[in-house]
Amino acid sequence: MSPLPLHVLADRFVRTRAQEAALVLGAALCTALFAQVSISVPGSPVPITGQTLAVVLTAAALGPGRGLAAQVAYLLLGAVGLPFFAKGASGWGALAGPTGGFLVGFLPAAFLVGLAARHGYDRRWWTAVPLFLAGQLLVLLIGVSWLHVKAGLDFATAFQKGFVPFIPGGLLKAAIAGVITPLAWKYTRPRAP
Repeated sequence: MSPLPLHVLADRFVRTRAQEAALVLGAALCTALFAQVSISVPGSPVPITGQTLAVVLTAAALGPGRGLAAQVAYLLLGAVGLPFFAKGASGWGALAGPTGGFLVGFLPAAFLVGLAARHGYDRRWWTAVPLFLAGQLLVLLIGVSWLHVKAGLDFATAFQKGFVPFIPGGLLKAAIAGVITPLAWKYTRPRAP
């Protein structure tokens, strides 16, 4: 792709700081909504959710700064008590507990996916799918490391409980995002000057 920074999808629509703030808040709310799509995994404290799909989609659309800001807002709103985490959970305990690393992993994933999108990697499915898969894998690796420490599990057990069950869903979410984002580019028009 291009070595020079390109635009992200949000750049086609944002004209004011208020619009920018609305997009960031909207992305945080999107992540909260997708978090409610939650399926328990037998033997694992970590549920399968739609959160990582929301993280990669919104990060690609918003770019690195706004994508990171959206996930910071999401985490803060959930931490202060809004039922934004999986299964309506909230509070600082959710961030500090054994599964908090998966949530914290949204921050670097959003920044890096947004950065890659700013360089055009979200515009074609053959670069978008690996990008979105890499974003989800980053979340999982941070989450597994955190789970290993916080739950007192050996790394192999943490990997079995916090990584392996999420591979099929991660592939599916990467494919979904890898189709949606290039289509969004195809069907959006640049803003008028």
